[in-house]
This record gives sequence, structure tokens and C-alpha cells, in this order.
Amino acid sequence: MKPVRVAVVQAGAIPFDCERSLARAEEWIEQAAKSGAELILFPEAFIGGYPKGSDFGARVGSRTPEGRALFRRYHEGAIDVPGPATDRLGKAARAHNAWLVIGVIEREGGTLYCTALFFAPDGTLAGKHRKLMPTAMEKLIWGFGDGSTLPVIDTGIGRIGAVICWENYMPLLRTAMYAKGVQIYCAPTVDDRERWVATMRHIALEGRCFVLSACEHSRAADYPPGWSQDCDAVLIRGGSVIVDPQGEIVAGPSYDRDCLLTAEIDPGRIAEGTFDFDAVGHYARPDIFRLEIDETPRGVHFRAEVRP
Repeated sequence: MKPVRVAVVQAGAIPFDCERSLARAEEWIEQAAKSGAELILFPEAFIGGYPKGSDFGARVGSRTPEGRALFRRYHEGAIDVPGPATDRLGKAARAHNAWLVIGVIEREGGTLYCTALFFAPDGTLAGKHRKLMPTAMEKLIWGFGDGSTLPVIDTGIGRIGAVICWENYMPLLRTAMYAKGVQIYCAPTVDDRERWVATMRHIALEGRCFVLSACEHSRAADYPPGWSQDCDAVLIRGGSVIVDPQGEIVAGPSYDRDCLLTAEIDPGRIAEGTFDFDAVGHYARPDIFRLEIDETPRGVHFRAEVRP
């Protein structure tokens, strides 16, 4: 397999404004494509926004009318999958002949999901991953994904999967990705702590895969009124990074600015890593340990009555 040029976008979301968010995504996709990127990764919740700093008026046992109104705006700014927004993102991927992985806030009925979407170079929506485990206050505004959206996609430039933000601290989810043969492990996030980079290096070394992490960069002042409690603060400072299968950083981390990280990755480096460690191969000890993954879609289902 030939070397692949990859790109990680570090930029801010525009909450509540799908149109402007899509326009910003298109600009970054074009810029990444000019670098020769065959795969472009965006941060978590890039379309729809990550609501850092907002409590949506919630307390244990009570919710405020103002908080409900803010959630309504958040819901209205989310996207349907598939829908007009995914059509537009697919068109951008096709225009630049690149794989695209982008974080969105997905709307299904009354529930929102933090989702990563995969678009193929022909513009088709190739898959999606819904965040399995929202963290802390995220549980208030996002639903839980299930095992039916854990794709690892054979793209021709490598097998690509996505694990969102603190899902990366779930050992069994990481193992599921390794077992599915992930080669380019995408980690869209809003975790801007320096220790996040250590996590990305560990995953690359543990999974013997390339890890691409895209973190948002945004200031509270750029967000709409009522979104954050602190309008002077840097809400999310970035920290995007690209790591090789030996845990070595090949691009980034970058903080406190919008930027595009690019790197040429050689899939052959994966075999160099699995030579002495393969977490789901010769190091797995399946005689002792076993992981079972339920990929059944969950939700409300209607069953037609069968009459004799």
C-alpha cells in the first residue's frame, strides 16, 4: 500500500448555524485538498457545536425555561443523517476526491447524538459512529449510541475508524477497533489538555495504528449570546496531533490557533509495529480473555402482526 497524505483540521465550530458551519467546513476541505490530502479529519461536533460552558438551565430535579429554549436552538442547529447537510458534505468530498471524517450533532426525532460521519471520495455517506458514552453533563443533551454504529471502513488507503473524545478511555471499545483491523484511527475531540496527547500516543502504540486527533479551537466570544458563562475565555484551545504506530508524533500538537496539520503516512509501518506486539493477534491470549460485541441496533421497533 502506498504512502497516504492525511490532514487534520483544527478550527472552531459555529453553534446553532448549520449554513455557516457547512461553509466553514467546505473552506477547510478545500485547503486540505490543496495539500494533497486523501483523508481529512475534523473535530468533534464541528457541525452543530460543542456546548462547553453551558448548563442548559439544569439542576437535579429542575430545568429552567431559558435552558429549554437554549436546547431548542441547539436542536434546530443539528442535522439529519442523511439529509441536506450530508448531501452538501458529500459533494465537498467528491469535489476534492478525498475521504472525509467529520464530527456533527445528529438529530433523530427529539434526540441528539454526537456523531462522526464518513464520506467517500465519490460523495457517498459511507458510515457513521454515534458516541456510545456521553461524559458527565453531555448525558443531558445527547443520546447514547449502540453497537450498530462501530464501523471500520476499508477505504483503499487504509482501514479507517473513529472513536470520539473520552470514548478513547474505554479499553474494550479500543479493542473492538483493533479487532476490526483499524489502521487509521480517528479521534475527533474537544479535550485540549496536554495529557490528551499522551493518550493518543498510547493508543497508537497499543493498537499499532496511525492515530489522527482533531481538536476544536474556539473562544467563548465567538459563540452566540447565552451559550457560555465566560465570554472572555478561550473555550477550547486545540491540541490536534498525528501519531505513528510506534507512538511517535509526526505532526503537532498545535495550540491556541486555527491550523491544518498534514503528514504523509506509510501503512507499511503498521507491520513493523505488529512484528513484536499485536493486541488482538499473538498478544491477545484468547484462551484467557474474550470480548463479545453486540452490534444489534437498539430503539423502538414495530413488528407487524402475522395473521394466519
